[in-house]
Amino acid sequence: MWVAKYLHSFGEEVYELSRIGRKPIDIPSGVKIALDGNKIEISGPKGTLIQNINKNMTVKVEGSVINVTRPNDNKENRSLHGLTRTLIANMVEGVVNGFKKALEVNGVGYRVQKQGKNLVMNLGYSHQVIVSDTEDIKIEVPGPNKIIINGIDKQKVGQFAAEVREKRPPEPYKGKGIKYENEVIKRKEGKVGKGGKK
Repeated sequence: MWVAKYLHSFGEEVYELSRIGRKPIDIPSGVKIALDGNKIEISGPKGTLIQNINKNMTVKVEGSVINVTRPNDNKENRSLHGLTRTLIANMVEGVVNGFKKALEVNGVGYRVQKQGKNLVMNLGYSHQVIVSDTEDIKIEVPGPNKIIINGIDKQKVGQFAAEVREKRPPEPYKGKGIKYENEVIKRKEGKVGKGGKK
């Protein structure tokens, strides 16, 4: 029963990716697309991104849109179709608007600040934790308890934000630490001591 349910769910996921893959990607004004074999280069106001595309997928610029096509309807190619289309759409979005990931810092005495290119974090350790901007990532600190990670590559922004969060992941009792904005921390009750007091 559960196998059939899993296969049914997997089939729905492949179908959804396949459906997404067929949608053309609009090319905004000011964005340039260069294709070289299996490599696509997309340039816009925010910068340039380059990505190698799976050899099974065909990418064409037709007028003011990008179309991705697949050679056949087998499951692997249907999945690749949707994933490739999503990847290219994210590249276009990135070079036009960029991506950002917001983090919140919670805890008494926990605070962050920007010093030059360095994000300096006081997270309850005996030492400060420092993370620096990179060529691809810029860090903003709009307040002592908020961090915003900016970049044009969605995957790199997400990865960098995850690495910052790991410097002090939120603990489950009081929620102290670094969490994503709008992330809900499942709280645990504190241990009960003698006499039934926590």
